[in-house]
Amino acid sequence: MRVLMVGDVVGRPGREALLALVPDLREEMDVDFVIADAENAAGGVGITPDIARQLLEHGGVDVITLGNHAWAKREVYPYLNDEARILRPANYPTGAPGRGVGAYSTAQGTVAVAVLQGRVFMDPVDCPFRCADAILEELQGVTPCIFVEFHAEATSEKQAFARYVDGRVSAIVGTHTHVQTADEQVLPQGSAFITDVGMTGPVDSVIGMKYSTVLPRFMTLLPNRFEVASGPAVLSGMLIDVDQATGRASSVKRLQVPFDAGRRGN
Repeated sequence: MRVLMVGDVVGRPGREALLALVPDLREEMDVDFVIADAENAAGGVGITPDIARQLLEHGGVDVITLGNHAWAKREVYPYLNDEARILRPANYPTGAPGRGVGAYSTAQGTVAVAVLQGRVFMDPVDCPFRCADAILEELQGVTPCIFVEFHAEATSEKQAFARYVDGRVSAIVGTHTHVQTADEQVLPQGSAFITDVGMTGPVDSVIGMKYSTVLPRFMTLLPNRFEVASGPAVLSGMLIDVDQATGRASSVKRLQVPFDAGRRGN
């Protein structure tokens, strides 16, 4: 089984890159299942039902994941409850809209996906380590192919979590910081891991935003509205090959695929 996990989709440039590239990548690379983080897809913060439907119906995406910006657009709350193919972090308190775990059928067998959010420099959520224990106990007997997105700020927390669940999941893919790390590996017990898979969005930017709107925040410490940058984009992701019988990863490969909407005439 080959799974493609796509890093945080930022604004229109990120959406255009995903819509243009993922369907072709699925065919060219013989991908069985695509998971994409789209928590920044609507204007750089959050997602709307229309955007989610577009990615699921036309972007070759099987499951959309979200992080701490899942709640930015209130109109998506009912959609989170109704659509099983969109997941928010599982370790938010009871009563939060949506779900954090799902199991999905593919031609190669059942795939489970879970999203967990870290706590270091993030909002106070339930313990992701203990929540992972509960999720993995729940998934026993469902499928050995389990893909976890760990949405967190601190690299140390991401690495600690990966070691904690190594051998119990097929892959742990870090998101949130938008900068792809170069530490992709198969851990000793058979789980694929990368600290951060990176961003799908505009290259000439500060993690997807116009630097002219970001610099004042750093220089004055005053609130400032960020704007999504424009221009050529990149799709960041990771290909993971998994033995569907055991759930163990056999190989990982980082991807950075350039996309220029202007050159394509879009």
